[in-house]
Amino acid sequence: MVAEPQSVDGLAAIEQWFAAHNWQPAPFQRRAWQAFRAGRSGLIHASTGSGKTLAAWLGPVSRALEQPARSGGLRVLWITPLRALAADTAGHLQQSASALGLDWKVETRTGDTSASVRARQRRKMPETLVTTPESLSVLLSYRNAEDSFRQLEAVIVDEWHELLGSKRGVQLQLCLAWLRACNPALVVWGLSATLGNLDEAMDVLLGEGAAPGERITAAANETDEKPLTIRGLCPQNIERFPWAGHLGLSQLEGVLEYLQQGQSALLFTNTRSQAELWFEAILKARIDWLTELGLHHGSIDRGVRKRIEEGLRQGDFRCVVCTSSLDLGVDFSPVDRVVQVGSPKGVARLMQRAGRSGHQPGAASEILCVPSHAFELVEIAAARRAWAAGRVEARRPPRLSLDVLVQHLVTLAAGPGFTADRAFDEVRTTHAFAALTRDQFDWCLTFITQGGPVLEHYPQFQRVVAQAGRYSVEDTGIARRHRLSIGTITSDAQIHVRFMKGGSLGSIEETFIARLKPGDVFLFSGRALELVKVRDLVAYVRLAKTRRHRVPRWYGGRLPLSSELADSVLEILEEVQAGEYADAEVQAIAPVLELQKQQSALPGRTQLLIERCRSREGEHLFLFPFAGRLAHEGLAALLAWRLGQWVPATFSLSVNDYGLELLTSTRLPELNDADWRTLLSPDNLLDDVLAALNAGELARRQFRDIARISGLVFQGFPGRGKSDRQLQASTGLLYDTLQRYDPEHRLLAQASREVLEDQLELQRLQAVLQRAAGQTLLQMPLERFSPLAFPLWVERQRNRITTESWQDRVQRMIASLEQHAQRKTGKRR
Repeated sequence: MVAEPQSVDGLAAIEQWFAAHNWQPAPFQRRAWQAFRAGRSGLIHASTGSGKTLAAWLGPVSRALEQPARSGGLRVLWITPLRALAADTAGHLQQSASALGLDWKVETRTGDTSASVRARQRRKMPETLVTTPESLSVLLSYRNAEDSFRQLEAVIVDEWHELLGSKRGVQLQLCLAWLRACNPALVVWGLSATLGNLDEAMDVLLGEGAAPGERITAAANETDEKPLTIRGLCPQNIERFPWAGHLGLSQLEGVLEYLQQGQSALLFTNTRSQAELWFEAILKARIDWLTELGLHHGSIDRGVRKRIEEGLRQGDFRCVVCTSSLDLGVDFSPVDRVVQVGSPKGVARLMQRAGRSGHQPGAASEILCVPSHAFELVEIAAARRAWAAGRVEARRPPRLSLDVLVQHLVTLAAGPGFTADRAFDEVRTTHAFAALTRDQFDWCLTFITQGGPVLEHYPQFQRVVAQAGRYSVEDTGIARRHRLSIGTITSDAQIHVRFMKGGSLGSIEETFIARLKPGDVFLFSGRALELVKVRDLVAYVRLAKTRRHRVPRWYGGRLPLSSELADSVLEILEEVQAGEYADAEVQAIAPVLELQKQQSALPGRTQLLIERCRSREGEHLFLFPFAGRLAHEGLAALLAWRLGQWVPATFSLSVNDYGLELLTSTRLPELNDADWRTLLSPDNLLDDVLAALNAGELARRQFRDIARISGLVFQGFPGRGKSDRQLQASTGLLYDTLQRYDPEHRLLAQASREVLEDQLELQRLQAVLQRAAGQTLLQMPLERFSPLAFPLWVERQRNRITTESWQDRVQRMIASLEQHAQRKTGKRR
């Protein structure tokens, strides 16, 4: 006779476990547990380190403790945006479940999981699986997918804010729609921090037509909200004509002093090249920290990154120099300080990084911001104000990404198969495709079965077969290639870096290596390396004997200033214009701002500053909308094109986050306010932008990623992948062919739309022009460049090819401008 299992009160067991560790559950955690047990879905929003993981995880654990034991099967699916977080997350989940007496197995399933483990998981799933959106999509591409997820009760999406605004988020929405269709009672929870559009984020996660979700926001009084200190490292001497990137490393001594005072720190940079330079500089200055200093970014070998992460957990590192690779999730409790080099460009990003220190409930967080040029001191003060006022950036979810939909349909066809009507209804339950028409959906079906009117004669584009109304992939080779292509949503053109005799160092963008020749020296993974040869997508290197090197410039380093942070900056500049210096960082940059006021004026929310001067190079026009680099690129091209309709001229363009420069050797007529109102008009914006830019070439490049995601091109098998140049040639040929013979092709239209929305930020550009219509135009004629204009001139010099060092030209220009300023003001620095 088998004994009846004893009843367990799951919530009581959790309370006892907390009490045994002298912990007290936060009210938001208790609300989350109760909501889950009531079968409700929703979003948990709380600061980093406040206990979101346990708030989501212990709901299903508490219910499982009360149920009779079952014979395995997947019960909880935990989605993480980074596979590097999977093992750490799985360890924490397993530890808490075991401590509570729950005999559940927690495993990971990512691209790093061995083939044998993946095969075993397809036969028998663990009770909890920690995986990524890409790996979840791969799991749906197997014939037994329905059996694998039959017992699934809950999906928890960690760091949902990181997925929300990307195509990976769209991919996850489609997977969740399929899972809900298989199990209508499925409970879905998202975890988020530092996000401005929480209600929209929850709606996107839960899908269209879902029952109202429950948004659980942890208030300060119920999480013992951690104290947060944000301050800028103010340099002792500031040049009155600052320029981007000049100031950062000059403050190394102050950073070292700050690191010396703490136990363990993360030093964040915005780019991988900055990380390499700062790691080298700290190591040179403090060679005694050799074993206590680490470097971590996405291009470094995965094994090295894991050793760094483990060392951080153990408190072995005084400082790890890193990029966004350590922004998320991993718990490094010993870290008590964070350094941010350069402007964070956004309030949410700064808060995310600040939260990496004191990563536990109630612990204090502290971040020191190190400006890379003087004007970033204002951004630091602006970020602190915006955070205090609760002004955090929203992340807008993409809509109608047909390339992702096409990939998902092939995924389902390779797996359990689908019928058109059910798939259409299922897809339309997602936020991304709620507006999808049947005509658009049928086009996608034709695309995956025939390739479309141009490609229908090529068998490789006929991937899916429709038989008796059911769509499936019959060719195992096609299914295999498709699974290898699912990760292309996040893929970059990478080339491996390996010692001639030794191990791998990681990967680097092919566009950088392509500019090097054997014998060239570059800085990577904290070492000066000499390129020996490039063979089969591998760059073979040896340690260099010289320290003269080049630093790789990775894509993704051009983060635009967010609208929230830009408005906060303009608010501060308005105060300065009125003579008020309220923040320590703004007081430190007072000499620069005062000179700007004397020579010109300061921009604000209600006034747009336009400067004009003439030099030996020609006529310079400077505008300062403070709309971010991407929007300024579009605005500069638009203004140059519109001016060119009045006066035939050739313009050189330069932009940064604050403004833009137009330079021409043609003498321009005087422009009054009415002229500028016409130039800045939002009327006919789309047509004029398309005419001003080589939008066709931009779309042609954008089409490469769309073609990879949709399966139009195959990037090759592991170890035999195609180079970026080969992929560009293949997709370029496809683009030209479709453009000529099928100009209404929907993926061509999507490429053009993504260029306008993502690369040129058309909506933000339109907002700039609409704001300008109500602003006072401050036209300021100048004899010489103002402090705000000077960085734009420097940016243009940086991009010129010359036999003369551009830094030497900058220094000579600074000396000339300083002499002019002294004559005008009668003051020396």
